[in-house]
Amino acid sequence: MFKKSSNKTVFPLTADERSTRTLPGRYLRAAIEEDLPSKMIFIGGPRQIGKTSLARSLLGDSAAELNFDVAEQRAIILKRELPQVDTWFFDEIHKYKGWRNYLKGLYDQYGAHKRILVTGSARLDFYRYGGDSLQGRYFHFRLHPLSVAELGGGQTAFDDLLHYSGFPEPFLRGTERFTRRWSLAYRERLVREEVTSLETVSDLAKLELLATALPGRVGSPLSINALREDLEVAHATLARWVDILERLYGIFRIAPFGAPRLRAVKKEQKHYHYDWSVVTNPGARFENLVASHLLKWVEYQIDVEGRAMELRYFRDHDGREVDFVITEDGAPVSFIECKLGDASVSPALKYLRAKMPGVASWQISAAGVKDYESADGIRVAPAARCLAELV
Repeated sequence: MFKKSSNKTVFPLTADERSTRTLPGRYLRAAIEEDLPSKMIFIGGPRQIGKTSLARSLLGDSAAELNFDVAEQRAIILKRELPQVDTWFFDEIHKYKGWRNYLKGLYDQYGAHKRILVTGSARLDFYRYGGDSLQGRYFHFRLHPLSVAELGGGQTAFDDLLHYSGFPEPFLRGTERFTRRWSLAYRERLVREEVTSLETVSDLAKLELLATALPGRVGSPLSINALREDLEVAHATLARWVDILERLYGIFRIAPFGAPRLRAVKKEQKHYHYDWSVVTNPGARFENLVASHLLKWVEYQIDVEGRAMELRYFRDHDGREVDFVITEDGAPVSFIECKLGDASVSPALKYLRAKMPGVASWQISAAGVKDYESADGIRVAPAARCLAELV
């Protein structure tokens, strides 16, 4: 069902080792290295996910790193006094309103002789600020949290990810206390630093309350109206704040499969967090982890293989629901249902499989041990075995 990663590295770690060991090369490295000589490379993703480390691993001896958040380096960028090196690595340059025209000019003038690498902790495809298009001049890669497949597979990797998230620092530290403290600080920096550097928000305190409230709503359609009443802000304001958190890689949303109207799709979206450790409910945290793994695989197929894929979920008017549907060119290719432990096959999954019998179907569990194929053609297995087939 899934395309396996070719860059697996197994590194089983004890709790003590996690504080001193380093991560293996990230899963996007080979693809970026192949494209970098011919295109500008944009790497987006949540802050502290490893974008800068990945970029640095691709730099040769003749390279310059220029961070727009550093005053001295920002002056070099704005004055166009760039070092005469083979590779320019720009970090957080999307915070400059003219960044797209700036990079277009560099590429058009030097593209045949220079390698240009750009990273940012916001949706680089959104923060365009108008100006000329960069179409045809770059490839965009999205870096995701660590995953079971990237860590070499196995139940231990799955269990550690479930407890400590897929962000490198808390995962490598490997303690729940450190993970809690890291997540609190991460959320505060996201709101107080990242949001204010790119957006105009009049009430940061309530935006922070929104960020605190969202983890408790994972797994169900996100009701902007219910949140509006809880936080006592206008519907349009709250909808914009949710959009901001998505643009800054705080959350991601998925729409229902087969919804007939665009308005219905937007209204019924479910949301998940890149840092799933903030989700305290065990079932919702497990579902969030699976959502993150599936989105990582889908966006890998889009960014590296050029396949038109989407991650969605299924719900019908009779209340039947399947957690995830992966589509390609609008048609379903996989159904995935999540359970905490061993359980009978979901009636909704059976229903969906019967309607579309050619679609690969999985029911996966966080703590279950059963591994078999049902009479309906549904694979029942521990989650670690399914997720190991991703990237």
